[in-house]
Order: sequence, then C-alpha cells, then structure tokens
Amino acid sequence: MSSAAVETLHARGVDMKFEIVVIPVSDVDRAKRFYGGLGWRLDADYPSEDGYFRVIQFTPPGSGCSVIFGKNVTGAVPGSAQGLYLIVDDIEAAHKDLHRHGVEVSEVFHGAADVYSGPDEPYLFGRIRVNGLDPAHRSYRSFASFRDPDGNGWLFQEITTRLPGRIDDTATTFRSANDLASAFRRAETAHGEHEKRTGQRDANWADWYAVYMVAEQSGKELPQ
Repeated sequence: MSSAAVETLHARGVDMKFEIVVIPVSDVDRAKRFYGGLGWRLDADYPSEDGYFRVIQFTPPGSGCSVIFGKNVTGAVPGSAQGLYLIVDDIEAAHKDLHRHGVEVSEVFHGAADVYSGPDEPYLFGRIRVNGLDPAHRSYRSFASFRDPDGNGWLFQEITTRLPGRIDDTATTFRSANDLASAFRRAETAHGEHEKRTGQRDANWADWYAVYMVAEQSGKELPQ
C-alpha cells in the first residue's frame, strides 16, 4: 500500500457501520405483529434449539439500521426505549402511511425552539410540542410520534436539508430501481453530449457515468 493510501486510511479511520438497535419487549409475538404491520422488512426470526433465546430483526423501508427484539436479548425494561428517531423527508406522507397501517400516531408537531424545559419528552428538540408543521418548514424541526405495544417511543423527524458535515459526498444512494434508471438516463444524455464535443467514442463511458451520477447527487460540478 502506498504512503498516500496509508495516510488517507488513517485520516478517515476505520468504517464502523451502526446497524442494530435492540428494543425491549414483553411479548415477542405481539411485537412481531406490530412491526410487521408497519410494513417493515422481516430479516430474521431465529430461536435457539434449546428455547433459551429468540432473535427477531426488522428493518424500516430505506433504512441502513435495523431493530432487534426477542427473548433474552436485552436486560432493559420493556418499553424503556425512548426517543428512537425515524428520519423522513415528508413527515405528512409518513404520518398518513402510519395511519394507513392502523397505527395510532400523534398529530404532526414542532418543538418550541430555545425552550429547554417543559412538560414533553426531554429528548425532543425544544421540549414543548406545538401543533402543526414548523412554520418556516425548517429541516429537523417537524415531528410526529408513536409507540409500540410495550410503550417504546418512536419519533418521525422531517429532514430535507442536512447540516454541514452530515453528508459523505462520495456516497451515492437511490431509493428505488426507477430512481437509479432515471439517473442512468440523465448520465447517458450528458455523456452523449460529451462524445459530441470530443468527436470520438469514449471507451471509458462507465467511469464517466459513475463520476457524473455521484457529482449530480452530491451537488458538485458536473463533468463536461
């Protein structure tokens, strides 16, 4: 490995992907029905042969992090997991989706900014719930909440623009196959113009597409 590569590795550090949150439940099958009813993906339902433990894993749509619950997987008190955030880019759509799945969910609300004490949950941004979307529709400021049958507390938080430093501009993600296909079509059109300008076929078109698609998603200057 080159010295430059070693320096880059040391500067970045070792990748540590946060992938699992363990939530405490009292009735495993009831919790499985609830989270399955949300439309979350069931990844595993694994009981040990001796019946001592059982591990169930669900993943919310579009999430890189999953939840685990089951028998003898945590010593925490059922219902003690609070302030579990689910990030959405359209909180009203998320609210309607939860209703569609038959889940009781709060009205959309925003926090009273700069209020650091109040009657609501201490992990809320603002500590006091005010009904309705954030008036200025600011990112990070609008919420809705719901609980599972044990009382574990979840919060939808609407984020439309990330704070500086929260985005890896080398990472590219697509929500669906249609989104990916659309990105390929835009790259194909732009690459066609690129070949017209150069007057020759670009044998490294795949590399050009990749650079274009990453730049487009991260908001960087597009290749010419």
